[in-house]
Amino acid sequence: MADLATLYDAFRSLGEDPGTILAPDTAHIVAYGHQLVSQQSVPGVRIEAHADEQGVHARVVVAAGWLVLQPVHLCFGLFERFGVQNVDLDLVMEAGAAATFWSHCLFMFPDMARHAMDARIVLEDGARLSYNEVHYHGLSGGIEVLPRARVQVGEGAHYRADFSLTQGRVGRLDVDYEVEVGRAATAELTSKIYGHAADAIDLRERVHLNGEDARGLVKTRVAVEDQARASVTGATYGNAAGARGHVDCLEIVRGEATASAVPEVKVSHPQAKVTHEAAIGSVDERQIEALMARGLDPDAAVERIILGMLG
Repeated sequence: MADLATLYDAFRSLGEDPGTILAPDTAHIVAYGHQLVSQQSVPGVRIEAHADEQGVHARVVVAAGWLVLQPVHLCFGLFERFGVQNVDLDLVMEAGAAATFWSHCLFMFPDMARHAMDARIVLEDGARLSYNEVHYHGLSGGIEVLPRARVQVGEGAHYRADFSLTQGRVGRLDVDYEVEVGRAATAELTSKIYGHAADAIDLRERVHLNGEDARGLVKTRVAVEDQARASVTGATYGNAAGARGHVDCLEIVRGEATASAVPEVKVSHPQAKVTHEAAIGSVDERQIEALMARGLDPDAAVERIILGMLG
């Protein structure tokens, strides 16, 4: 089994302190490719993981009524020039449980690689989950990233997911998330992506508001430059009385890049309401001029505005 030195060095190169990420009181999974390097359960969080030639398989259960104070860390990466990583994840938040998860995806070193995640996430009644997925990439542009998630949000539960890929080049990104939201429950999905060179980005996020008074938000912020392309589909379906949903998409295009946004809204109950807004365009000239007046050149001003949007 490999040690954690490689991971520690990678985090330090990113300005992160690995000692806080993999502290003795934090639950975690660490995998390099199809090699399980480390796993740790803590009171309230049970982790069962193994790896084989097909990939990394993990089941994480947060116990009923348990408030997990320290974030749970899922560290997946490839540190060779070529590689494949398949991750199969079952995550269960039992009734009334609350936790924050950080999924660190480290692909700064490969020239060509494929990372696929197939996640099934269940929030039982009254559970609360904040799931943050952050990608770190190099400049090779030879990475294929394929995240898939199917999420069930029980009565009165709250699910928040943040996906971020703003460092380095991805190559190909294909995201597909589907969320089913129960009575008086909420789901918020936020994605922030920056595409460069010939990156190809496809993002599909669908929220089904199936329970009475369910709430849903799909929010995307995407920037593409050079010859990159982005296709974004954000969908919300109001299927019950009192359901409220919103789709908010903003894309910035530079150079010869192309972008499309398809906000899809559908209501199947007369007392549901779903709204949407989408905007695609270049950076506001007034913002550029304001930053240039402070001493930035035009390219630096545009970059500052984009990074501010991606926050």
